[in-house]
Amino acid sequence: METIEELLERAEESHGHMCAGQVLGVRMALLGCRLIGIDDPRGADRKHILTFVEIDRCAADAINTVTGCRLGKRTMKYYDYGKLAATFLNTRTGDAVRVVALDSSREVADRAFSDVENRYERQLRAYKLLSDDELFKVERVSMSIPVQDKPGRPVSRVLCDECGEGVNDHREVVEEGRTLCRACAGQAYYTKLKNVQD
Repeated sequence: METIEELLERAEESHGHMCAGQVLGVRMALLGCRLIGIDDPRGADRKHILTFVEIDRCAADAINTVTGCRLGKRTMKYYDYGKLAATFLNTRTGDAVRVVALDSSREVADRAFSDVENRYERQLRAYKLLSDDELFKVERVSMSIPVQDKPGRPVSRVLCDECGEGVNDHREVVEEGRTLCRACAGQAYYTKLKNVQD
């Protein structure tokens, strides 16, 4: 695996800037991989790791940089918990850890670099140097991944009886004998105005 400095450089290039979240994400992914026995997540072990991120911020991009896990490959899953946390699963062994960034690390950064006026700069510097124990809480967890959530080809595909759009991997809703996509079943994240072609 690359050094932390090389990974931080790649994370900055991929994300567009360096920030404390990038440092935490890189460190979190390195720790998670090590604890589940993944030595080469982007190479020899790439088919044996899944990651589950709980926030859609900078750290998620850094975790992608280290692990190579991506939404499009179905090896990264996103759960909108609003927490700077991620779970790393070794699919070969079943070992899994959830790594959570400690809020107390901000205070530790403030004390460690009290001479630095800018809070974000204090965090950026400290998060590169603090120990894993000062930065993270780690929990051993167990996970059961349904077949429709695993990487690979879709396990099912149906058409919505209302809009006619295709729905993969058992994401449909069956109501009163009708097969519906989640949007047509009232779970849309958007409000339809009109078709562009109209």
